Amino acid sequence: MDKILVANRGEIAVRVIRACRDMGVPSAAIYSDADRASLHVLEAEEAVHVGPAPALESYLDIDAVIAAARKVGADAIHPGYGFLAENSRFAAACEEAGITFIGPTSEALSLVGDKIRSRETMKAEGVPIIPGMLGKGEDLAEYTSKAAEMGYPVLVKASAGGGGKGMTVVRAEGDLAGALEASSRVAKSAFGDDTVYIEKLIERPRHVEFQVLADTHGNVVHLFERECSIQRRHQKIVEESPSTALDPELRNRMGETAVRAARAVGYTNAGTVEFLLDEDGHFYFLEVNARVQVEHPVTEFVTGVDIVREQILIASGERLDLAQEDLVQRGHAIECRIYAEDPRNDFLPSAGTVTLFREPSGPGVRHDCGIYEGWDVPVHYDPILSKLIVHAGDREAARHRMLRALSETTILGIETTVEYLKAIIENPAFAAGDTQTDFIEKHMRDWGGDGAAGADDALADVALIAGALALSSETSTGSVLTERAPSPWDTLGGWRVGGGR
Repeated sequence: MDKILVANRGEIAVRVIRACRDMGVPSAAIYSDADRASLHVLEAEEAVHVGPAPALESYLDIDAVIAAARKVGADAIHPGYGFLAENSRFAAACEEAGITFIGPTSEALSLVGDKIRSRETMKAEGVPIIPGMLGKGEDLAEYTSKAAEMGYPVLVKASAGGGGKGMTVVRAEGDLAGALEASSRVAKSAFGDDTVYIEKLIERPRHVEFQVLADTHGNVVHLFERECSIQRRHQKIVEESPSTALDPELRNRMGETAVRAARAVGYTNAGTVEFLLDEDGHFYFLEVNARVQVEHPVTEFVTGVDIVREQILIASGERLDLAQEDLVQRGHAIECRIYAEDPRNDFLPSAGTVTLFREPSGPGVRHDCGIYEGWDVPVHYDPILSKLIVHAGDREAARHRMLRALSETTILGIETTVEYLKAIIENPAFAAGDTQTDFIEKHMRDWGGDGAAGADDALADVALIAGALALSSETSTGSVLTERAPSPWDTLGGWRVGGGR
């Protein structure tokens, strides 16, 4: 590849740009009006303006992104995650323009992006799927009949959806009609497709996903699992590898199934096959995420494989030089996603200027970051600021390292989720590896129900008491504590170098 256009923003754009630099491949960025001074623009060798702040008029504008690639002479586009990363129309537009799309083909994207079609394909290939409908119901009676056949509770889901949008839990037949209508309405608004289906709700599962790599020569491997069960409002916030729920035999079976699923849809490049794992050790296909995942550094830490580099090599036509039998997990890795959100105010997004920024460091600490001190956090996009990832010899060592790294992370001027993440990692249930998908609801109620409001106010009380004690112990100069002997700097009064009082 002569040059790669990075069609994204924030920390993932910075990650891809640095991977290009490592490989000696020139890169270019795109930016909207709101991102003129963003870190990914400063990191890139060149950058192209693609439109106003709203994503629909910039980062999601297929014509503008293709035009930007042509303008800088890029013969490949890396979409990162989100925005156009899983858009089959965008992949097809790249193919038509003679530009390499660093990801799967448009056909594979179209297939895995349709949950109903992908479920049908997986069932045909013998991949276990969650009991449920394989198509859209003709009317309410058909949905009602299927739900009764499966037994309540059931889950109404958008066929074209993701991120929990259009998803509704139904625990009784009387609530089904309203849930179908609401989910269909949300699906139409979010994805332009109101198709919904129902499947059996698995109570208290774990969300376990397997990273796969597939080249264009028929080689497919998996890079083991990531545990992603700790989620708030269907969004992952803490991920780790290995999973505490998997033994070697179950890990092998799930990994082999992930490879079979990737082959079934003709998948190429990096992707993730997601499963739900119940309390009895049964696992079910959930979906394929056809892109690099937010949490990919967890896998990079435990396997030593640079996933973004592999994406670029695969898209260049290279064969995988990784054999399944040579891949192993070493140690334990944990990732925490840091958002510009206010945990004490229903997790509302927090925009503003980053007035102070200090990053953690030390052995086994990685901070994939998209911000800097003095940067203005915009309101137009996903509020993720960075990802903090740690690695150590075992899970408990990694947990303590994460607590230390979070304690060293300082972001002032805006509200962030750093303290909330510390509370999760400190929680005894997390320490014990008891991390089902209901973790937040069950263990973080001190922050308000689903994690919405009010951490313990004891810290604020301590700070106020400490301030009062400090003031009461000061001398009349207002600058020295009585517990130590005064120095000339105190007793001489106001004084500055090179000048008078």
